[in-house]
Amino acid sequence: MKRLNEFVKADDWKNEKHVPAIEAPATAKAGDWVEISVTVGKDIPHPNTTEHHMSWIAIHFVPEGAKLSYELGRFEFSAHGQSAKGANEGPVYTDSRVTVRVRLLTSGTIYATTYCNIHGLWESSQNITLA
Repeated sequence: MKRLNEFVKADDWKNEKHVPAIEAPATAKAGDWVEISVTVGKDIPHPNTTEHHMSWIAIHFVPEGAKLSYELGRFEFSAHGQSAKGANEGPVYTDSRVTVRVRLLTSGTIYATTYCNIHGLWESSQNITLA
């Protein structure tokens, strides 16, 4: 039986519209508040239609040397133009970008995962070093 991680895809977000692009400082001061933003479709826009959309973004932090991840946030996108009138006839659409503010006490790696209703799971990561 395959493991779920065998289905997670990754690439450079500048080449692939499904990869979550992480924007966070490479270095920060321990204990300071840090903003982490994740966007899907930063350079190549991802569709946000009833038929093809990003369902959610999750952000995790893994402290250096740790064996567990800490979920910083999970964000669901629920409005994709659906309506009783039909697909893409609705009055509202969500965009797959989020920002979370966290206080880190140790260096580690930020992981972002996202789910496209057609193309599955995608991930990216970025290290952050604390002084």
